[in-house]
Amino acid sequence: MVQVGTIVWLSSELMFFAALFAAYFTVRSVSPELWAQETALLNIPFSSVNTVILVASSFTCQMGVFAAERGQPGRQGGLLQFRKWGLREWFILTYFMGAIFIAGQAFEYAKLVHEGLTIPANAYGTLFYLATGFHGIHVTGGLIAFLFVLGRTYVARRFTHEQAVSAIVVSYYWHFVDVVWVALFAAIYIIK
Repeated sequence: MVQVGTIVWLSSELMFFAALFAAYFTVRSVSPELWAQETALLNIPFSSVNTVILVASSFTCQMGVFAAERGQPGRQGGLLQFRKWGLREWFILTYFMGAIFIAGQAFEYAKLVHEGLTIPANAYGTLFYLATGFHGIHVTGGLIAFLFVLGRTYVARRFTHEQAVSAIVVSYYWHFVDVVWVALFAAIYIIK
């Protein structure tokens, strides 16, 4: 039931982001000269690296899910024996990758604000910060969810099916956030 509920909730989140995409492309079609001017401020190589980090975190998250499905909360070997890592190690790595993504986004925001691209500056600034900012809030929510899952595995005396389901549900959310970012990245940074 938790998995079905999560999928239904993510569907509503998808509609929210679809509305942001619709607004972005609508305003973009009305004033293409503004888009040409403002997109020149974007640091595409930096954002590409940040995107690769977030997408790679989806793979580390899934490795944690595989460990949870095996009933393996912690590593069964040395720290550098990645094949023997458990849920905790993979989710901690995923957490750090997500935190690096958020830090990168904050760095990018600071640079863009310094260059004059702010929310009230124009329609592009408003939609850029709305779309990427709401995504950033969702990533932060995912990071908090990772902390809850990790906390449960450290506090519990034994790893249970419910903890595995929690890890799986958090992975659904994380994969969703990653897919939304790939679409946002393509729309904002790549498509001219």
